[in-house]
Amino acid sequence: MHTTEEYSRIIALHFSPEVVRKPMMYNLAKKFDLTFNILKARISPREEGHMILELSGNREDFKKGISYLQKHGISIQDVAQSITRDESICTHCGLCTALCFNKALSLDPETRVIVFHDSRCTACSNCTRICPVGAMHVETNGDS
Repeated sequence: MHTTEEYSRIIALHFSPEVVRKPMMYNLAKKFDLTFNILKARISPREEGHMILELSGNREDFKKGISYLQKHGISIQDVAQSITRDESICTHCGLCTALCFNKALSLDPETRVIVFHDSRCTACSNCTRICPVGAMHVETNGDS
């Protein structure tokens, strides 16, 4: 029985120099009917590549796509699905805003409070490493 359950995860890919020039993302879409949203990428034709993407499709095709990537020497790691903030301990110091490249954390100029726009967050976890009071937390995907 073919399952049509929609499935989505944010994953980090590491490409060797030999794989960087191959159409791996195209093949995920074409061969496995998966959709992807590239959240962050650093890829050079003669160097290693790193990419964070949200990969979506039905669960069966998702597993086949992951297997395909691994067979071609791409290492895959799960990435946190979301970042949360503990409002009760956040001091609104603003350190997190300096490392938030997607502007998910910003300073409200009127209230001087740090605003967290979770819809812009790519779960890169830069804010969790810099927060001096530990107010930012990584919520990982427990589903395998």
